[in-house]
Amino acid sequence: MKSLAAVAAALLVCAGCVPSVGGQEPGDPQVITLWHPLKDPNEVKAVRAALDRFEAAHPGITVKAVPAQDADKVTQAIRGGKPPDAALSFNASSVGAWCATGAFQDLGPWIQRDKVDLQQIPAAVRSYTEFEGKRCVMPLLADTYALYYNKKLLAAAGYSKPPKTISELTAMTKRLTKFSADGTIEVAGFVPYLGTYHSGADLFAAAFGATWLQPDGSANFADDPAFQEMLQWQKSLVDWFGVEKLALFKAGLADEFSSQHAFNTGKIAMMLDGEWRTSFLTNDEAPVDYGTAAVPVADNKPGLYGAGLIGGNIIGVPRGAANPEGGWELVRFLSTDTEALVHFADAMHNVPTTLPALNSPRLDLSREPEFAPFLAAFRHPRSTSQPATSDGGAYLAQFGQFADKWQQGKVPDLAAGLRTLDRQNDDALRLGS
Repeated sequence: MKSLAAVAAALLVCAGCVPSVGGQEPGDPQVITLWHPLKDPNEVKAVRAALDRFEAAHPGITVKAVPAQDADKVTQAIRGGKPPDAALSFNASSVGAWCATGAFQDLGPWIQRDKVDLQQIPAAVRSYTEFEGKRCVMPLLADTYALYYNKKLLAAAGYSKPPKTISELTAMTKRLTKFSADGTIEVAGFVPYLGTYHSGADLFAAAFGATWLQPDGSANFADDPAFQEMLQWQKSLVDWFGVEKLALFKAGLADEFSSQHAFNTGKIAMMLDGEWRTSFLTNDEAPVDYGTAAVPVADNKPGLYGAGLIGGNIIGVPRGAANPEGGWELVRFLSTDTEALVHFADAMHNVPTTLPALNSPRLDLSREPEFAPFLAAFRHPRSTSQPATSDGGAYLAQFGQFADKWQQGKVPDLAAGLRTLDRQNDDALRLGS
């Protein structure tokens, strides 16, 4: 990743101004360019349908959508002076760097001028889409997570309900797991090994109520006991399986987006995953009778049950856009128009990012039982998000690397290791600022 200073030097920052549409008069035919990272034909089709609704509501405006454009390509286009008018990204961790450097334009003046009500967006979502009081992107559909479970496998083991606590998850994992005669894992009740599909340190940390950063923006790994509690639980379950057995099991799994996903084929009885998995299970015609439930939480924090980690897509107007006013109007429409959000959420099988869209009687997803935990997590007042930092959320990558060393048995003193991680994170953030 290029340093923040290098990015800042490459970009000119405009503070507190609402750009005009260069060379275009109101009512003139306009073309707006939108870059997005989607590649799947069904998802590309869903984007086009959303843009068709925008065009129908804005006669004389045409939107040219360019798929398969990730955050790196958008950043390169900004530095090269030829960005799109609007850009959609999966990478919410880029918000801090994009806002701090001016890579994406400050939406504040437009929001104030057009009287956009940000209170219609839940606090956790507002948090990950702004940086130090500056909003340079808007949220556009959210991701929340839940526990997927194989009803047949649970019933065969004598369970009628999914686990609600970490201790219940642990006990059920051990009963549901089956080993082959040679000791290899045949069926995993639940996979605690980090990097296996969506078994991630970030989701586990949320289940223990961990707080990533302190109020001053410094790392909180050593001071928040939830991190130690989570890591100790995770490694104890890894050790029960055997780290080498889990690594071998992971190596033999099908791709996350394959129809042969291990949950589809009954090799994993329970797993954490996002709301999009419901769509893949349907499209793959997966032969698994499954249910979804809230993510199990730490036994000493029952109030967290039903809450979870919220992330999602972001959309904004890059610095240097040829038609920034048009770009903003597209951003505003897609991210705040209730009907547009409802249709887009249903098509994408993602959670809509405003409360009016979430509560709309037209939202088909609200009538799908398997989708209920995801919508509930989005509404939950104790759901959290990962705060933006000027280095692009590097603390998440650093913690993930540390957690992997920990599960491999390469961290002899957990408390000391977390203190060192705090210092490394804070030093890196200072160097990049």
